[in-house]
Amino acid sequence: MTQGDDMSRQARSYADAGVHIHDADSIKERIQQSLKPTLDSRSLGVGSFGSLFHLQGYNDPVLVSSCDGVGTKLKLAALLGRNRTVGHDIVNHCINDILCCGAMPLFFLDYIAMARLDTSQIADIVDGIATACRDSGVALIGGETAEMPGFYVEGIYDLVGFIVGVVERPHIIDGRGIVPGDVLLGLPSSGLHTNGYSLARRVFNIDADPSQLGRRYAELGGTLGDALLAPHRPYHRMLEPHLPLVKGLAHITGGGFAGNVSRILPPGVAASIDVSSWPVPSVFKLIQETGGVAQDEMYRVFNMGIGMVVVASPNEAAQLARALPDAYTIGSIAHHDAGERVVLN
Repeated sequence: MTQGDDMSRQARSYADAGVHIHDADSIKERIQQSLKPTLDSRSLGVGSFGSLFHLQGYNDPVLVSSCDGVGTKLKLAALLGRNRTVGHDIVNHCINDILCCGAMPLFFLDYIAMARLDTSQIADIVDGIATACRDSGVALIGGETAEMPGFYVEGIYDLVGFIVGVVERPHIIDGRGIVPGDVLLGLPSSGLHTNGYSLARRVFNIDADPSQLGRRYAELGGTLGDALLAPHRPYHRMLEPHLPLVKGLAHITGGGFAGNVSRILPPGVAASIDVSSWPVPSVFKLIQETGGVAQDEMYRVFNMGIGMVVVASPNEAAQLARALPDAYTIGSIAHHDAGERVVLN
């Protein structure tokens, strides 16, 4: 008998290979309980292989979709056993992305994968997703869990979200109307949101010493873990009543201002942003000082305290500033002939 023959006889079932179908079925039942409070009459249930949603009440609807992940913030949540937070992160991140087109969210699906299905961990993640969906009026209509032994490291998981929203065709926001003289407003973030965690982990040596997450910092008003796990802030509720005043929206995620504001600028214009026009939260200052990270790199990687940039004409910007008391006037639109499309001053 060869060694290969011996090994093959030790794996006579899916469970022997590390996949536990019974556990997956039990988890699905638990997930169904979390889904129910997010559903309404538009949610027609789960079919044999898909979920059904009835679109109604629109004249000329355009569906807007987005897919994203939480990134290595997941590792911090797993280390601290605070997995509900990343459920909020993935929902709010996706909502903000489709908001940049003027869309309001309709329904959401998730994908969770790990080496060995952990019922408690998955329940916490889905509870966070369901709570965020319920808070934002989004139907959590389905999802998928995957047990992948030998692919993921034990204790670590991946989380991906898929969202579909809707906007009436005449109300699509696409930045085409942005012209020189328009004003940029910035809405504060709650922290890093879901970007820059690989750098933050490296700066604080978290992979080698997870206890750093429990260290308290006076300037943070709590632990490093608390600051880094602050949930991604959603902006659709505050902006929805004022979207007719808006010409463009940029969700500040990976790539910072340069990588995201540039995406909504039409040809011939550039954005000038005054980085002294808002207070940079302490968590970013701590990362920069601890890691010796250059200023340019900080603004390329992190949102630096601004989670959403709103572009409007001067008159509409003044109305928005009155309606959104925590907004900052952070810059303006100018002519562009050559050079950078987004300039940080």
